[in-house]
Amino acid sequence: MEQEVEIDWAELLEQDHVEAIVTLTCVSNTVGGPLVGNTVWTGWPVRELLARAGVLPEADMVLSRSADGWTAGTPIEALTDDRDALIAVAMDGEPLPPEHGYPVRLVVPGLYGYVSATKWVTELKVTRFDADEGYWTPRGWAERGPVKTASRIDVPRSEARVRAGEVVVAGVAWAQQRGVDAVEVRVDDGPWQQAELAAEPSIDAWRLWSWTWPDAATGRHQLTVRATDGTGETQTDTPAAPAPDGASGWHAVEVTVVEDD
Repeated sequence: MEQEVEIDWAELLEQDHVEAIVTLTCVSNTVGGPLVGNTVWTGWPVRELLARAGVLPEADMVLSRSADGWTAGTPIEALTDDRDALIAVAMDGEPLPPEHGYPVRLVVPGLYGYVSATKWVTELKVTRFDADEGYWTPRGWAERGPVKTASRIDVPRSEARVRAGEVVVAGVAWAQQRGVDAVEVRVDDGPWQQAELAAEPSIDAWRLWSWTWPDAATGRHQLTVRATDGTGETQTDTPAAPAPDGASGWHAVEVTVVEDD
């Protein structure tokens, strides 16, 4: 860093803020899990603050620090390229709630939260991965945390009872910084069926999808989903636990189809 820059709350609010629809994902989220959310964030692009300070060519990481001392190491390119990496002050048009980082937090599309989404942020240090570490790295988690392509079935819920005939299957899929190009659903070991995709507001936001199961027959069935990202890569079916760099595998739910009364 060429020079130290200090900015107070009033000055931060005077900057030209932008809005971005971004899905944030926790690296601890299991396949089909709930630790992911989508909202409209408002804030000042991090790259503009870093430009004021001047980033030296040898720097490859920014260490962000929270008011409680927690730290995250973020690849510097994720904060200086054209993605909507923000010093965020609002979500859904309202000031950040305390649990989401009031008054200021970081939002960085494409990275799991443990290397990017510092709440109650107080300091950004331009540094290197070989000189500094975020809180989770020395505890065995990967140094960099790009989000993996994922999809989830929200309707019907696992262990639900549904009526025979037409059944709507729906959920969300995400692949931040790549976007979602396709979602497919399979019944038991049958062929993959193309789901219908809602409009994609941003490649950094999750995408809603739905598929109508036209002839659900009585009995016990498994529904499975997979997504293909904007690069043409389909998410892997190889299961992996969240540690050290995010879970993988296809989400599946078990349902029981019953005759209509």
